[in-house]
Amino acid sequence: MGRQAGIQGPRRGSPPRARAQRTGGVTGSNGRALVTGGAGFIGSNLADRLARDGCEVVILDSLARRGVERNLAWLQARHGDRIRVLVADIRDRAKVAEAVRGSDVVFHLAAQVAVTDSLKRPVEDFDVNLAATLHLLEAVRETGAPLIFASTNKVYGDLADIPLELIDDAYLPVDPHLRRAGVDEARPLDFHTPYGCSKGGADAYTLDYARSFGLKTSVLRMSCIYGPRQMGTEDQGWVAHFLIRALEGEPIVIYGDGRQVRDILHVDDAVEAYVSAWRRIDQVAGRAFNLGGGPSNAVSLRLLLAEVERLARRPVQLSFEDWRQGDQRYFVANAGAARTALGLKEPRPWRDGVANLADWLREQRGDRNETLRAAG
Repeated sequence: MGRQAGIQGPRRGSPPRARAQRTGGVTGSNGRALVTGGAGFIGSNLADRLARDGCEVVILDSLARRGVERNLAWLQARHGDRIRVLVADIRDRAKVAEAVRGSDVVFHLAAQVAVTDSLKRPVEDFDVNLAATLHLLEAVRETGAPLIFASTNKVYGDLADIPLELIDDAYLPVDPHLRRAGVDEARPLDFHTPYGCSKGGADAYTLDYARSFGLKTSVLRMSCIYGPRQMGTEDQGWVAHFLIRALEGEPIVIYGDGRQVRDILHVDDAVEAYVSAWRRIDQVAGRAFNLGGGPSNAVSLRLLLAEVERLARRPVQLSFEDWRQGDQRYFVANAGAARTALGLKEPRPWRDGVANLADWLREQRGDRNETLRAAG
């Protein structure tokens, strides 16, 4: 869509060195935010929040994922010309540079998101997640805009060295402090699977561009984010996937034994963290934060499925397959550093948040059964 999508060139009279002094306080009608992957689940929720705050939002997205056009239609219906769209692949260096020019902040969420796909197509995974991030950082280096990168807890590897015990049908650390607090940012990085390598490499490059070139970058290492506008599949977005299958009366495949534990975080809480990281970029530049629901929102797959059955008002047929490569039997984020540095409130309780997602999915089922069935 290019220029027709409303993407403008550099601002006159603002040389690169001057633009490099931007801070995180730009808001209102004169603020422009670029959201790569902005038609996706987290990206569309973030774009909605930014537009509500008065920003002009440029969305760069290839629209490769099924159903994301509906997210764009929803955003444009809500916000009109505050939403500008550039349909392009994140690997298109010219289009990316065009989108970066004139932006006051860049939220980088575009990615190949599935571990399974990275094992099938590792070169593509590298190109999308790592090489494209490096080229984006180079484009940002020309303008000096802050950049917030969406990383993942997979940068910590499978955590196989953490002794676990089975308590109440869930794997939990033997170490009482770790069980009480979760995994913090002092945990050594340990990339497993091509996905872990590509996201971990992009994470490291983003932080190093703050150190080596003085860019205002920050990284959010996300756990399992869920909420409205998530059309989850078996490979990614498992909370929504479980609900979609249950509401449709379809069986669910569990990889492993279902006792693996994750901390889940509602998308509204994740969006708040991204916005706060921008607003406080002068204080958090060069830092990485774990972003998850924490111990209070830690659930085993079996516990989550029991809640899904209650919400769907029907039993779910389960089958079990072998563990998948790189899967973590336990990951719960210690998000204390993020809450302190970004001024975040306690996250939404998981039962309340999952009920919210179930309500949204039910609303979509009225005239979108076919889409839900395909996504599930």
